[in-house]
Formats: sequence, structure tokens, C-alpha cells
Amino acid sequence: MVSIEQIKKLREETGISISECKKALEASKGNLEKAKVILKEWGKEFSKKKIERETKQGIVEGYIHPGKKIGVMVELNCESDFVARSEDFQKLAHEICLQAAAMSPLFSKKEDIPDDFLFGERKIWEEQLKDSGKSKKIIDEIISGKLEKFKEEISLLSQLWIKDETKTVKDLIDEYISRLGENIVVRRFIRFEI
Repeated sequence: MVSIEQIKKLREETGISISECKKALEASKGNLEKAKVILKEWGKEFSKKKIERETKQGIVEGYIHPGKKIGVMVELNCESDFVARSEDFQKLAHEICLQAAAMSPLFSKKEDIPDDFLFGERKIWEEQLKDSGKSKKIIDEIISGKLEKFKEEISLLSQLWIKDETKTVKDLIDEYISRLGENIVVRRFIRFEI
């Protein structure tokens, strides 16, 4: 039997609805950590179902870093004006601004990176490794790994979240999708730095 205190504690820690917290605790036989993992898995499944839904509402959030040398604007979209005005949605938009200010992403997602941009990086690494004595196959594997890591570092959604490096920004957005019940998309962002 799951206690009300356990449900309340899980709700406070995750922000997920009481009924979902209760189901997760029952599925985990009262284990709080396992219940969090279950909720995370359910959230990913839920966000996959929502991904096709159109996002015509949203907000533009801005952030100016202390010292006024870095500024970020993010357009974050959702399905309804009701969610766009919610405190949770605005908090998410602010978190994404902080991420962009701190980590300097160049693109929203990996798919947005132009091939010619990656080609330039590939050429640099090929030049660095050409006299290494490694075979062409090994060099290609090294460069492939470097390119994948590079894409993760310069893509906002693939970056590790600055406040919890166990999850990416995409994981954070997926949590909010399951919490708010709507598809959420980072439409665009811009970062200024002096």
C-alpha cells in the first residue's frame, strides 16, 4: 500500500500529477527512486505521442546575464495559450535561456547543422590525424566519434542540462511535455555576446 506521504513527496520532487505519482509508486511497490525512473519512462512515451501535434502558441523569453555582456532570446512554442501563460512553461523557457547563455549552442538540434559546416570540421580532424600512423578505418572511426560529440556540444537539445548533467535539454523538455500534457518545441533562439 502506498502512503499519501510518499505520493506527496514524489509529486513535490517531480511536479507530475498525483494520480500518475500514485500509479508509479504502486508499480514500484513504494520505492521512490524506482517510481521516478518509471515516471521518466512514461514521460518519454507520452512525449513521443505528442511530438506530431502542432505548436502555434508560445512565448518569447529573454535573458540578460549579469554584467550585460551576454543576452539570449528563445521562442518556445506549445499547443495552447493556456499552457503558454502557465508558470511551469515560463520557467522552462527561462531554463532554456540560461542553457543557451552558459553553453553557447549554435543550432537547436543536430538535424539543423549544415553538412558543409560539419565537412569543415571533418577536414580539420583529418589533417590533424593524417600523420598519426593509424589506419584509414581507425581514423574514420575517430573522426566519426568526434563529429557526433561535436554535434551534441553545439546543438541546444543534445547538450547536457547545466543544472543536472544526468539529462539533456531534450530530456528536460520531455519532462515538461508529460507534466503539461502538450507538445513543446524550441522554435528558435539567438545568443549575443560582447
